[in-house]
Amino acid sequence: MHSSRRAFLINGTAMALGGAMLPWTFAARAAQYPDKAVRLYIPYPPGAATDTLGRMAGQVYAEALGQPFVVENRGGGGTTIGTRALAVSAPDGYTIGMVDSTFTINPALLGDRQPYDAIKDFAPISLMATAPFVMVVHPSVKAADLAAFVALAKAQPGTLSFGSAGVGSGPHLAGEQLRQQAGVDVLHVPYRGGGTVITDLLGGQVQFAFATVPTLLEHIKAGRLRALAVTSPQRVSQLPDVPTFTEGGLPGVDISPLFGLVAPAGVPEPIIERLSQTLADSVRNGALRDKLAGLGFQPVGSTPAQFAQRIRDDVAKWTGVIQRGNIKAE
Repeated sequence: MHSSRRAFLINGTAMALGGAMLPWTFAARAAQYPDKAVRLYIPYPPGAATDTLGRMAGQVYAEALGQPFVVENRGGGGTTIGTRALAVSAPDGYTIGMVDSTFTINPALLGDRQPYDAIKDFAPISLMATAPFVMVVHPSVKAADLAAFVALAKAQPGTLSFGSAGVGSGPHLAGEQLRQQAGVDVLHVPYRGGGTVITDLLGGQVQFAFATVPTLLEHIKAGRLRALAVTSPQRVSQLPDVPTFTEGGLPGVDISPLFGLVAPAGVPEPIIERLSQTLADSVRNGALRDKLAGLGFQPVGSTPAQFAQRIRDDVAKWTGVIQRGNIKAE
């Protein structure tokens, strides 16, 4: 009895001391972090926009923190393969990942088939940038502005079609927002990739589409496509004469795809803060800001709390759009 009691007290004391030392341990680890290479998962193949931004972030981290940030492309499964690999990684800060708007769309689109919880299984680091869409129409569409387009769509229900990179993609949901907000009957044509959408739009096989400003800017300037509105809260610098959807009377068409960094849930907060501050400093004040703007992105550089709120807001928003539209994953 005496021996057992003594062992209990010793173990209890050790546990108490260990608990008291946890904050110091986390702080010490953060001060030394990183002391080896960090893996940066990207749930897309090389060349995608998310891959480009992820590599830019990795370079910033490597230069600022003195250790390699090794990009690993883990595409497939509509981003779920790479994102799940991140979710089940050790929460030590040595595996982080890049996510985009698919991260906030999939919870409603996939439901129980999604192999992780976008809210509970991750620790947001920073919202790096956003990329608003622009709505464009083929020149044959007799609508000089958004109001005229809505009037035309209402006068000719079911005759105007728009293409997207697939069911549940950002451009599809932008069109669904337009349909729901304006009360118009338009036809969605899903493709297997965004490039084919633009090719068919230029050829007049579909009448309108949504895509990022850099994707469509050259065609807009050349007059091959007509820009009607942008989905951002403010006008974009590359298209200063193109109004926002809010200015056009449809504030509910507000998709602005996000690009940000997350880690597995449970990574010590000091490490998350260091990663967040390092990236945010470069996005807000460093060379990365100009690089992002030059590519047509809107630099953000948020705090972890701000990014967490944006994720929650977007999950709720897309859940509503998907449910109202009765959209099912292919």
